[in-house]
Amino acid sequence: MCLAIPGRIVEMVDADLQLAKVEVGGVRRNINVGLLEDDCLQIGDWVLIHVGFAMSKIDEQEAARTLDALEEIGAAYRQELEDLRESCID
Repeated sequence: MCLAIPGRIVEMVDADLQLAKVEVGGVRRNINVGLLEDDCLQIGDWVLIHVGFAMSKIDEQEAARTLDALEEIGAAYRQELEDLRESCID
């Protein structure tokens, strides 16, 4: 199962390559934010991430509701986070 997961931008890594570092469940990874270049993303913004791409900018309340819903899914969400922790993507 593939999930889109909320992540909080903690660093703008490379403007030319449109990369930002996000935190998801305590794990930090670089993602591509090129699809949202018109949204003027900043550190602290929340984005919905799928397969390494920020798909949409969301507010903190929507992020919290989505994270709560993912927690209710249970095992699939926990497995997705475990896979993320074990990945070696920089």
